[in-house]
Amino acid sequence: MSSQTAADELVAFRRDLHRHPEPAWCEFYTTARIVAALRDRDVDEVLTGEQIHGGERRNVPDADELDEWRQRALDAGADPAVIEEIGEGYTGAVAVVERGDGPTVGLRVDIDALPIREAEDGDHVPAAEGFRSETEGYMHACGHDAHATFGLGTIDRVLDSDFEGTLKVFFQPGEEQIVGGEPMVASGLLDDVEYFFAAHVGLDHPTGEVIGGMDGFLAVSHFRAEFDGEPSHAGGHPEQGQNAVQAAATAIQNLYAIPRHADGATRVNAGIVGGGTATNIVPEESFVEGEVRGETTELMEYMDEKAETVVQSAADLHEVDVETSRLGRAPSATSDEELVELVTDVAGETATVDSVLDRDELGGSEDATFMMDAVQSNGGLATYVGVGTSHPGGHHTATFDVEERSLEIGVDVLSGAVLRVARERPATTFEN
Repeated sequence: MSSQTAADELVAFRRDLHRHPEPAWCEFYTTARIVAALRDRDVDEVLTGEQIHGGERRNVPDADELDEWRQRALDAGADPAVIEEIGEGYTGAVAVVERGDGPTVGLRVDIDALPIREAEDGDHVPAAEGFRSETEGYMHACGHDAHATFGLGTIDRVLDSDFEGTLKVFFQPGEEQIVGGEPMVASGLLDDVEYFFAAHVGLDHPTGEVIGGMDGFLAVSHFRAEFDGEPSHAGGHPEQGQNAVQAAATAIQNLYAIPRHADGATRVNAGIVGGGTATNIVPEESFVEGEVRGETTELMEYMDEKAETVVQSAADLHEVDVETSRLGRAPSATSDEELVELVTDVAGETATVDSVLDRDELGGSEDATFMMDAVQSNGGLATYVGVGTSHPGGHHTATFDVEERSLEIGVDVLSGAVLRVARERPATTFEN
C-alpha cells in the first residue's frame, strides 16, 4: 500500500467515525468499526467486551438507552457479531501486536463523543464535505475520532516495521464522563506495560506542533446528589412539607463556599440541577450533578470530602434525605521526563512536524491518568503527548474540527516514539 493510499484510508476511517458519534458506554458502532479494521490487519489479538473491563463501571446508561444506541449502530451497518461481543455497553477494544522479545508498550486513544449539535454552516468542513454527524445532538467535538485514527495508523506502522516487543493499543470508551479508564486498568491488561503513551489532538496548539508531555491534569470527581423530602400544598399547609429544592439550593450555595486550599488550585461546579413538579406543591424531590477538581489527587479528595459534608448538612438542615453517588473520577498525573525527551527527539526528526514543545499544561481533567498512574506505580514510564491541530472552533463547541494533516503527524510521531522506546529501552524500575 502506498503512503498516499494509507493516508487516504485513515482520513476515510476518521470521517466514518465522525459521522457516527456516540457517548460513554454507547460506542457500539465506533467499537464495531474499530474491531473490523483491526481484524483486517495482522494483529495477534483483538480483545472486546467484558474481558477489557474490570471492577465496577460508573454511570452506565439504563437498558433502554443502551438498546437504542445498539439498534442505531446495527442500522448504520455495524457487524452484529461484534455488537454481541460488546454486550451491555462493554464498549472499546484492545489490540495486541506481539513481535518477539522486547518491552510491552501501551498506547491509549479514546473514542467517545459529546452531546453537542454539530454546526451545519457551509464553512464547517464536515458539513461542506459530507461527513457531518448523522446523529443529531451528538458530535465529535473533542477529536476522539482523530485519536482512534492515531491508534489504527500507529498499528499499521508498527506492523510494517522491525519492532521487537509487544504493543497494546487501548481504544478506550467513556473519557468525556471520565468513566472508561479505571475499568480498563482494573482488567489487568496494563499490568505488563513498561512504557505508556496517551495522546490528544488540538489543545490550542496549531497543526504541525507537537508537545512531548502534557502536565497540569486536574484530578476530578463527578457526583450526583438526590434529595428526597415530603410534598405538601404550598399555600394551604407549607409547614407540612420537607422542601427538597430548598435543600438542593442550600447545597449549591455552600458548595461554592468550600474554602480554597493552600496546597494548590481547586475547583467546584454544580452543573445540572432539577426538581419539583408544580408551583403550588412543596417539592418532594430534587437533584444536583456537579464536580470537584484539584491540582493534585489529594486536593481533589479534600474537595470531595467537603462537598459530601455540604450536601449532607443541607439535607439535615431541611429535614430531607439525600443519597450521593459518584459518577466518574480520575487522578492527577505527571509525564515522565525520559519519555518527554524521547517524544520531542522523535518529533524533531519528523518531516511533517513544524515545531516542538517539551511540555505544556492541560488545565483540565482526563482519565488516561488512571493508566499513567498504573504504569508508573509498577515502575514504568508514561507521557501524554499533544498533537496540534488548527481547529476553527474550540474544544467542546459545535464548530470544532480536526485539520486532517494532523492525522499523519500524530501517526508519524506516535509510531516513531513506540519504535524508538522499544529499541532504546530507557531505564525503569518496572516490576511485573
